[in-house]
Amino acid sequence: MEYNPGDPGESFERVCESFGPPKEIRPYSREVVVGVWENRTDLDRLISGSSKNWRVERMSRVDINILRIAIYEVLYMKDVPPKVSIDEAVELGKRYGTEESGAFINGILDHIYNQLKAEVDQGG
Repeated sequence: MEYNPGDPGESFERVCESFGPPKEIRPYSREVVVGVWENRTDLDRLISGSSKNWRVERMSRVDINILRIAIYEVLYMKDVPPKVSIDEAVELGKRYGTEESGAFINGILDHIYNQLKAEVDQGG
């Protein structure tokens, strides 16, 4: 969708038809795909506000999408503990990104998580 924008639900179905992911993970995966796509402007705003000297447009596509997924889970999927989302994102960055991706992703997500936690603690 990053390179060929369209309907996220249709794109998700095409990927499922082509690659056949297990049926039990499809509802969760579909929610993430559609949710990230529909909220990407807000997610990118959070990422931009937490990344020094890096504009979203300059970040690797792998890193930005890992960040979007993790932030979406933290904000909208209350059944996923934030620390689990962050740890999984860091591991994905290490596996699929560059040598620096894990630390980069961890720094941004840690900043966003602490910012959100402070807002909740202040009653916001």
